[in-house]
Amino acid sequence: MQRRFPIDRSGHRPFWYDTPPRTTRRGSFWVSGERVHRDGKTYQRGPMFVAWEAPAEVTRPHPIVLLHGGGFQGTEWLDTPDGRPGWAQRLIENGYAVLVVDRPGQGRSPYHTETLGPMGPPFSYEGGREIYFPVDPSGRHTQWPFDPDDDDAMDAFIAGYGPLPADLAASEDMDADRVSRLLDRIGPAILLTHSASGPDGWLVADRRPGLVVAIVAIEPMGPPFADIPNIGSLAWGLAAAPLTFDPPRASAAEVRAAAPASLALPALTGLPVCVVTGETSAFAPASLPIVEALKAGGAAAELLHLPDHGVRGNGHGLIYEKNSDDALRPVLRWLDVHASGDVAKRAP
Repeated sequence: MQRRFPIDRSGHRPFWYDTPPRTTRRGSFWVSGERVHRDGKTYQRGPMFVAWEAPAEVTRPHPIVLLHGGGFQGTEWLDTPDGRPGWAQRLIENGYAVLVVDRPGQGRSPYHTETLGPMGPPFSYEGGREIYFPVDPSGRHTQWPFDPDDDDAMDAFIAGYGPLPADLAASEDMDADRVSRLLDRIGPAILLTHSASGPDGWLVADRRPGLVVAIVAIEPMGPPFADIPNIGSLAWGLAAAPLTFDPPRASAAEVRAAAPASLALPALTGLPVCVVTGETSAFAPASLPIVEALKAGGAAAELLHLPDHGVRGNGHGLIYEKNSDDALRPVLRWLDVHASGDVAKRAP
């Protein structure tokens, strides 16, 4: 008979014994990159790793593709920094098939400067504090999941971060290509983005309008035409890479010079978009101009400010803060209303 060892040698019960068992289907695969020829040899540029998981019975009509923020990786959707199930697991529990990607050059998707180009700067501890839990004299940011003075927790949090490609436009173009080809494989899907992956949502919808059911953007990078320190500029308004306008705009300079109301985005016409913001995040004010630009382009975009739904105390990392389950609930309600039908029936 096989023996069980619920207690380790130090007298502690291993954490996995207290984790509820899951009955799901899961797997992984790659969206391949282009072949690059250098010095008589052939390499691959920018493949994208995809992990997927689905409940035993999928009850939702469309899968959700989770796109992580800048410099991080798909693990941000998994367990939270304090060890609770993240949004990926909660979405699965709500009947969705979920695909978690590591954007090209990040996480399990390999990076080499000879194929992807120069790296941006490394991600610092100070940058992490400034983004996720800056000094808050008001005391309103109450949901960060660990004590900012807990060095071990901070080490574990920063460990997942790496550099972004230095060329933001090229990086977004590559992200959009890989995610578009992912949709070619899986069919119509919902995109759920966070922070620097926000522009990827608009770009993928621009390239695959028949395959994007809806977009939920958690505090997307912006506002339009922003110059983001250590990352790059959104030269085409909502993105650093080109978007398709009607009438066409031949350059980023033409987009910047145009009246905002004239920047129609035909591929996004009628597309349901939910932009989610936290109560205390310094990044939240960028979201309203993004919503206005999307609406001017023709998307059915709206702002979901968490305090308006009784969810308070959140910063930019709201997807894994202490009340992450509460933050997800209004998103789930929005999806029930806006992303349960056929993408082909979207209003023109």
